[in-house]
Amino acid sequence: MRVRQLAAAVGLVVGVCMQPVWSAPPGAPGAPPAITPAMAAAPGASLTQGDDGHIRIQLVSRDEVEISSEIGAKIASLPFRDGDAFRAGQTLVSLDCSLFAAQLRKAQAEADAAAQLNHVDERLSQLHSIGEIDVDEARAKAKASAAEVAYMQATVRKCVIAAPFDGRVAKRTAAAQQFAEAGKPILTIVDTSHLELRMIVPSKWLAWLKPGHALTVHVDEVGKTYPASVARVGARVDPVTQTVDVTAALDGHAPELLPGMSGWASFASK
Repeated sequence: MRVRQLAAAVGLVVGVCMQPVWSAPPGAPGAPPAITPAMAAAPGASLTQGDDGHIRIQLVSRDEVEISSEIGAKIASLPFRDGDAFRAGQTLVSLDCSLFAAQLRKAQAEADAAAQLNHVDERLSQLHSIGEIDVDEARAKAKASAAEVAYMQATVRKCVIAAPFDGRVAKRTAAAQQFAEAGKPILTIVDTSHLELRMIVPSKWLAWLKPGHALTVHVDEVGKTYPASVARVGARVDPVTQTVDVTAALDGHAPELLPGMSGWASFASK
């Protein structure tokens, strides 16, 4: 009998502890008094939501890309190291493609010869000196040679990898003079000019939280507060925790912020 009573008591305590306590955003009806970001970030504060309705957020990069080579070749140049900033269009990786360049020149020479032969055969065909089959063969050879040139040109263009956006190098996994295998990562880059805020909010907030809703975020690492707005609301509600993912975007550019920083978000009144 005592065992059953003890088990029931433990189950009751666990059930109470696992019930999430959500509050309305600051300024909404029934919301408790607002607290400062320093109080929200104090030791012992919730990792998801503070007692005043502040929501824990994390800064993430909108784009994070692993740069890899599409061809196998030796790395000739890798100018950027971990933490270095770059601009869109700058060369991130240069490969030693002297062999591919030589193959391109050979293909171009063969294409020129095939085109000349096709031109001669067409003239001879007009003079009825050769048959139509010979002309068709010369034309087909010229097309095949031109296709080979196009293929080699595309291969040579892959010898230089340019930055797709402004950003910084998060991780470099290769070095100059190392052989780059096709598909194997060389660099991991992040877009630091477009940072997003990721957070988890109670699903009952969906009654009023919509894209465009204003909020402010206090970033712990820099001790500053920034304006932001909701960009996207998750497509599903977690049935266990009754929460939903929300993504917000900063209003303006803050170069001092980096992916991985965290803080607390405070939502405007409904």
